Amino acid sequence: MKELKVQPIKNGTVIDHITPGNALKVLKILGITEKYADSVISIAMNVVGKRGVKDIVKVENREIDPKEVNKIALIAPNATINIIRNYEVVEKYKVSIPDEIVGIVKCANPNCISNGKEPIETKFIVKSRNPLRIKCYYCEREAEDIASQII
Repeated sequence: MKELKVQPIKNGTVIDHITPGNALKVLKILGITEKYADSVISIAMNVVGKRGVKDIVKVENREIDPKEVNKIALIAPNATINIIRNYEVVEKYKVSIPDEIVGIVKCANPNCISNGKEPIETKFIVKSRNPLRIKCYYCEREAEDIASQII
């Protein structure tokens, strides 16, 4: 079988082992749109790897920050982050879901204090990692569609 090769990136981030079908959500989390024209963005969806089917995202000239990593963990808990500099992997780590999720998920309860005018960040407590279940620290409402509530 002939393989399709994706061009390596000189500097940037490769996000591997993304849950199949979530690569476009990762791009949304990273704020990458069609206006992100000055860098190479590569997306591979439903690729067969050693551990099964996965998605991969490569972003040239950008290293993602810890807050973005925490957001990615919510939709792709098995993802691996590779930081590339001068075509070499200089840092590699797996994402992990923290015990508390602060400022990255919006509470669905319109009456929750975190949705009011109070100057507080949203805060969720992780009830379960597999499957992922989180509840609001303030009103205790459990988030149902976490991906759609990511800020």
